[in-house]
Amino acid sequence: MTDRGIGDEAMKLGLLMEAAQAQHRLGQESLERLAAHARELDVIVRDEIRRTLAEELGSVAAESRRATEALRRTRRAANTRVLLWTVSIAAICGAVAVGEVWWMLPSQRSISALRARRDALAASIARLQALGGSIDLRRCGARARLCVRVDRDAPAYGAHADYLIVRGY
Repeated sequence: MTDRGIGDEAMKLGLLMEAAQAQHRLGQESLERLAAHARELDVIVRDEIRRTLAEELGSVAAESRRATEALRRTRRAANTRVLLWTVSIAAICGAVAVGEVWWMLPSQRSISALRARRDALAASIARLQALGGSIDLRRCGARARLCVRVDRDAPAYGAHADYLIVRGY
């Protein structure tokens, strides 16, 4: 091989090395641009995720508020129903008690009639007691004959002394 052959070979090798370095630089630049692009994409993706997450959390919050309001309405309705049931049951119990009292107790007219009868009976009892109605009468003996308690210290009366003074109690 001649010097010119070695020079050509070296020249070719040098050009080849230079082309490889240029390709290497282009690859490096492409990688750097790709890395920068990936960083930009990362920022864009993060922003998009944040925006989407914020929107979704906003809709979850709105849905939670609606659910809370629905539960409050349900609680108010339930409280109203409980109040109505309680008042209804109390009214029914009161009505039953009043009805039973009305049915079981005598009327004012009956009470007045019973009071008048009691007063008449009390007057009759007082009159009978004044006339000797507090005698001690019993059934005595095997034949259960009517007998009376007498005052043995009092004198006997009648033509044959067959009347005795009755002792009251």
